[in-house]
Amino acid sequence: MPTDIEIAQAATLRKILPLAQERLGLAEDELVPYGHYKAKLSLAALRRLEKLPQRGKLVLVTAITPTPPGEGKTTTTVGLGDGLNRIGANTIICLREPSLGPCFGMKGGAAGGGHAQVVPMEDINLHFTGDFHAIALANNLLAAMIDNHIHHGNVLGLDVRRISWRRVVDMNDRALRLITAGLGGPGNGYPREDGFDIVVASEVMAILCLADSLADLKRRLGQIVVGYTADKKPVTARELQADGAMAALLRDAIQPNLVQTLEGNPAFVHGGPFANIAHGCNSVMATRTALRLADYVVTEAGFGADLGAEKFIDIKCRKSGLRPSCAVVVATIRALKHHGQGAPDGLEALRLGLPNLERHVHNVQQHYRLPAIVSINRFDSDTPEEIALVQAACERLGVRCVLASHWAQGGAGAEALARAVVQACEGEAPALGLLYQDADGLAHKLQAVATRIYGAEDIDFEPAAFRQLEEITALGHGHLPVCIAKTQYSFSSDPKRLGAPQGHRLRVRELRLHAGAEFVTAICGDIMTMPGLPKAPAAERIGLDDGGRIHGLF
Repeated sequence: MPTDIEIAQAATLRKILPLAQERLGLAEDELVPYGHYKAKLSLAALRRLEKLPQRGKLVLVTAITPTPPGEGKTTTTVGLGDGLNRIGANTIICLREPSLGPCFGMKGGAAGGGHAQVVPMEDINLHFTGDFHAIALANNLLAAMIDNHIHHGNVLGLDVRRISWRRVVDMNDRALRLITAGLGGPGNGYPREDGFDIVVASEVMAILCLADSLADLKRRLGQIVVGYTADKKPVTARELQADGAMAALLRDAIQPNLVQTLEGNPAFVHGGPFANIAHGCNSVMATRTALRLADYVVTEAGFGADLGAEKFIDIKCRKSGLRPSCAVVVATIRALKHHGQGAPDGLEALRLGLPNLERHVHNVQQHYRLPAIVSINRFDSDTPEEIALVQAACERLGVRCVLASHWAQGGAGAEALARAVVQACEGEAPALGLLYQDADGLAHKLQAVATRIYGAEDIDFEPAAFRQLEEITALGHGHLPVCIAKTQYSFSSDPKRLGAPQGHRLRVRELRLHAGAEFVTAICGDIMTMPGLPKAPAAERIGLDDGGRIHGLF
């Protein structure tokens, strides 16, 4: 079987401008081309489309708790979009942009796989249209203006011990997690502790993805809290007069990117927050635009339904008013065996791993209140007995289970899933299943997610986190939703607790106020906002031949 990149490089792509005109009714001057096969929607096009009603049905693709290689959620999103178009349902898919960290690390990119990919695959997985670079520059411009303000007199009285804004780079680099900046004498500023996060964890990334207009982007950038004075008064980007220049850097980045699938169907790929440390959804502007142009819009939320789907509902939908019509829960036999916690027999391991699927389906149906479909992303190694065991478990849950082979067959392998989705989307979209109300306290919100979604007994605040909880509440931000940063490999905050653990306690070690993104992030367990590379990173296998052709990228 060819590799993902070999399949993508062998494909014949349509030029993006005629594709957009034929499929989406977009005029040539409403797009900003980046070469032949990718383009951005112009701000003028976005303003025109804002006046149209949102006519499409929104389909959320989520998953069981993943294993390190990933379980094909993006591949399923692409395959389902192609499958829906094959059965005559006008469909656009909405994905996040890949981060270079995982591309050169272990997990890989986020352009799908096999015969269910968005293309041009190398461009999307590497520099694409430069959005991540713009986000990093806007973030780091603010960091530079903070230190410059202190160097030139510090009129705002920022306490160098209480600066919360961190620098970012779109790479896994553990050596940058904690640094000391400003060394070298008076000409280089004041020495202070600092650190780097990965770009996808930046509040600027979250703001770009949650903003519903250029005006909203500027408003949110101004609200960013960069640190505090000695008497704990917050200092914002607007007070530093950095928000205008940050918005200027993001002028192009806020425009959604249009590409295509291997089967020539339109796809918006825009924004890329991680779901384990951020809110894990593509941009609101891309999703809303797609809903004005298509009958069905298929989007994904990162990692398992305990992370991406919860944040999709409790943050993205709460803030934007979006309402999905159904959810697809992606599962693999391989992952369910992994959650069987090492049982020697394959069927027994699968049986012991099924509670993980059952809890995710329960959460989607009972807490998020969405009609659910289980999609088994099929591998050649799956046996009829194993498939029958999962199907029987789904039957007991009262949820439809569909086999999908889009990785090998493209949209044709997802037609059965597409028909099931169309049936599930009949009628009005259900009311949002919010886990908590805005008026609830931050501790109550964290407890609601931990106990109802994760199966935890309760939460434990480390002393520093509890002080931060009191301070954020006293500043008047207790009404904001919570964004829990934890391991993606377990319902708990311990990656080694597989399956569907009960009775554990969620350890909250830090709270971060993201006043511009308008949520509060809880850092739980040992999760890092700057990942590290594995012992044998994927970067070792990536190269360039003499003709300029990239190889080894999956």
